[in-house]
Amino acid sequence: MVKNAGSLSGIVRDSATRKPVEFASVALLPPTGTAPIAGTVADEQGRFTLRDLAAGSYRLQVSFVGYAPLLRAVSVSERATELSDIVLKSSNQKLDEVTVTGTKPVVEVLPDRLVYNADRDLTNKGGVAADVLRKVPLLSVDLDGNVQLRGSSSVRVLINNKPSSILAGNLADALKQLPADQIQSVEVITAPGAKYDGEGTAGVINIVLKKNKLYGVNGSVGSAAGNRGSNAYANLNVRRGKVGVNSSASGYVNYSPSASSLARNNFDSDGLTVSTLRQDSRGYGVGGSGDARLTLDYDPAKHHNFTLGLHGNQGRNHSTSRQINDFVGPRPQLFTRATDSRSSARSFDVSGSYTHTFEGQRRREWSVLAQHLRNRSLQPYNLDQYDNRRTASGLPSYQETSRNEPQSIETTLQTDYAHPLGERRTLEVGGKAILRRALSDYQIDTLRGETGPFLRDQRRSNGFDYTQNIAAGYASYSFGFGGSKLGKKLNGRLGTRLERTDIVGRFTQYAETRFSSGYTTLLPNANVSFTRKPGNTLRLAYGRRVQRPNISYLNPYENRVDKFNVSKGNPELAPEFADNYDISYSTFVNDSSSFWNGAVLNLSVFSRQTNNAIEAVRTRRADTVLTTYGNIARNASYGGSLYGSCKPVPGWDIGSSATLTYVVLRSGALNTTNEGLIFSLNTNTSFRFSATRIKALKTFSAQAFAGLNSSRVQLQGRAAAWSWYSVGLRKTILHDKGDLTFNADNFLQARRDQKTELQTAQFALEQHSYIPLRSLRLSFGYRFGKIDTRPSRARHSVRNDDAKE
Repeated sequence: MVKNAGSLSGIVRDSATRKPVEFASVALLPPTGTAPIAGTVADEQGRFTLRDLAAGSYRLQVSFVGYAPLLRAVSVSERATELSDIVLKSSNQKLDEVTVTGTKPVVEVLPDRLVYNADRDLTNKGGVAADVLRKVPLLSVDLDGNVQLRGSSSVRVLINNKPSSILAGNLADALKQLPADQIQSVEVITAPGAKYDGEGTAGVINIVLKKNKLYGVNGSVGSAAGNRGSNAYANLNVRRGKVGVNSSASGYVNYSPSASSLARNNFDSDGLTVSTLRQDSRGYGVGGSGDARLTLDYDPAKHHNFTLGLHGNQGRNHSTSRQINDFVGPRPQLFTRATDSRSSARSFDVSGSYTHTFEGQRRREWSVLAQHLRNRSLQPYNLDQYDNRRTASGLPSYQETSRNEPQSIETTLQTDYAHPLGERRTLEVGGKAILRRALSDYQIDTLRGETGPFLRDQRRSNGFDYTQNIAAGYASYSFGFGGSKLGKKLNGRLGTRLERTDIVGRFTQYAETRFSSGYTTLLPNANVSFTRKPGNTLRLAYGRRVQRPNISYLNPYENRVDKFNVSKGNPELAPEFADNYDISYSTFVNDSSSFWNGAVLNLSVFSRQTNNAIEAVRTRRADTVLTTYGNIARNASYGGSLYGSCKPVPGWDIGSSATLTYVVLRSGALNTTNEGLIFSLNTNTSFRFSATRIKALKTFSAQAFAGLNSSRVQLQGRAAAWSWYSVGLRKTILHDKGDLTFNADNFLQARRDQKTELQTAQFALEQHSYIPLRSLRLSFGYRFGKIDTRPSRARHSVRNDDAKE
């Protein structure tokens, strides 16, 4: 008889209904101790099987949310053993009668992604999504809210695995509108399979919002007040029989003083300074937004599910600024520009899906999904120029007013089918169509002198209509490497995605101009993983990705609000492609007798090659520097990342991560090369005083975070390093149904100097942005309702993640 040939099988059932309990957790424990020997999850029929077991006596532990855990003695022989039904008793109670003590870590390392559980980090209370993303390993978010993954900004951010209308505009601004209290977790996927879209050259960031799937009526409310911003939110969830309703609403107000300075020296062909520019700006802004979501789930029969989702968002911002310009050169100029900007944006999206599973075939599934989203905004401003004055007073010598009205429309249709081919093989196929349209209507009216009518500036006014249609199909094959003991530890996945993109653009500047283009892309991917034992996995992955430019990169309108610094898009941009290679190893210690029990370690080494990278190009035209974009660079990145966490004593958790990337940027068009090492470091620690014997502190917990990001390498310069830190203290109140949390971010200094340096043969520039950082806020949260327990079905959603932000 072969050693370790024993197995255990059984079915987990509800004690009252005798129905199977889907997805119950099953762990095999030794006669003494708490370290599992083996574990699995029951399928949709409640059935589970544990294989490769040595004969002997054990304890079987079975648990699921809403049920009382069951511990049962079992014996394993040298053959298959079928257990009698495992019966779980429901612990259906009101929330104020049960105390839940979760042990989920702040960061989880899974085989295909890294998950940051934002709801476990109390320093997020009262903050916004940008604050949350700063704490995620592998990510860096600068002080303006711009996101990078492993040193690359070519990422796509999703909400609940799909695009959202709130993200259709400026990503950095959107991340300041979404309250952190609404976020459950953030997933970082560096090697997605063929089922994902062309998803960006660096990977996918998926923000998972809180969505209660427990049966009954329950919810939560909360609010926060601070010197940088305030917010409030409410959630209500109702699940009865075959119908479930999840709803949420939130509002946010932010206050943002601003200050910056710029110094630029312009050179002639011999490298001698011919003119200088000095700018000094001060301003203040206040803005707010409201967000509402509603999701309806309906299960008409056991293997059928319909889901309908609605989301709407509206925001307003008002900012004023004053900029002093001192230009010294052949035509010296000294003037002050005062700008008053008011913007508003409305967005909504509606999505629906149908999912069909099959009796007795656990991995077989068919789904159909659709989504439609719209985003429309108004961005008017008024500008007054006062010549030869350092104060904005008196009558202006020049005035300018603008009405910008951009909007975007996107419709998606998608279908996916997964078919099991034996115990360890699965074939997935699917198709998708994305229909996009982006429009921009920019009008500039000017007035020179102190009197007279405003006149339309036809050279600067612009209408832009851009259509992008994508048709895609994919196939992915997942498999094990054989029935041997070694083969059962090896798994692989091969896939490819074929996409066809057609573009038509029309813009008016002097006269109407049309352009069109189309291209077909093949995006293969593959990975192989070896699992020595549960939680210890080595993975090798390769993937080719595409990143398409969005409208802000394409629109040829010239933004001349700052007459010395002008920007415009390039409608002739092509997509960029990247080849990604990744080797990663994850392990954890599962030994209750060890000091390192529960410790997690993840190490990865990666390489990314982009041959036609889209980069900003800055050139000088007389007294003005023009910024536009081009496929002009070869971008190569080589690096590694390390994440580790441990629990030195009960109640104390520590997690730290580090990412180092060597970036090489080369441009033949500009005859420029820039390279260097960039890195990001962060650490997060928390302590639950409930683990101590001090009774007065049982209701308290504390958490702290600190992060450091090095300067960034750019094609024509560098951006300065920045750091971020926060501490939080929480007290549970109202019989554990409520909590009060105090957070302090960057409290040692009021603002941070974010410096950028650019160097070309035509000019040298140094810019400073003084960003307010010190933030103090007090938050309150309250949970209410009653819960029941039933297994929840897998839900599917549209995810479009191919456009460069």
